[in-house]
Amino acid sequence: MKKNIPLAIVMIGGLIWVLWVFIPHKILSEDFINNFYLPWVYIQAPFGVILGVMSLVMMHTAKIQRKAPKWQFSFFALGGLVITCIAGFGWGTQNGSPMMWMFTNMQMPMSSTMFALLAFYIASAAYKAFRARSPEATVLLLAALVVMLAQVPFGLKISKSLPDISQWILDVPNNAAKRGILLGIGLGSVATSLKILLGIERSYLGGGE
Repeated sequence: MKKNIPLAIVMIGGLIWVLWVFIPHKILSEDFINNFYLPWVYIQAPFGVILGVMSLVMMHTAKIQRKAPKWQFSFFALGGLVITCIAGFGWGTQNGSPMMWMFTNMQMPMSSTMFALLAFYIASAAYKAFRARSPEATVLLLAALVVMLAQVPFGLKISKSLPDISQWILDVPNNAAKRGILLGIGLGSVATSLKILLGIERSYLGGGE
């Protein structure tokens, strides 16, 4: 029963959304979605937050108890969670509050650092991908060089045709590859959605059954 009820809620809610998108009927009007369906969706959001906080606390508590690798960082995660909650509930999120101070002086610099590190990972991945070990990798390397050179003034000194060639690469072969990837993503999303709606995919219930 504890799994059948969540399955029924997911199936009914997903079916209503699918019918609203594909069947233009007055029963499934904008008023129905805005006044009945969406409020129930919004009601579920706080429970999702509570579940996420409980999961985070249980995971880091278990790491501390087991003394798993790098378990000391769990203290910082739990401490940050507690301090952030106290600041948010105690002083709100208006400008000048402790919550906004932490966001501006701690969260944003840490996010900037993470994004800055991505540049090095991208450079490393590009180096591995662009090594001309096969004809396909050679084509990828040449196309990448043309596109990159066309973005800088030095490329115009090499050839005035580089911007046109670069734009053709982006518009024709690059777009063709992107469309193929998007088609694959779309078909995968439809397949996954159908598995969830039909009750085949149940991993969100905490198990495979």
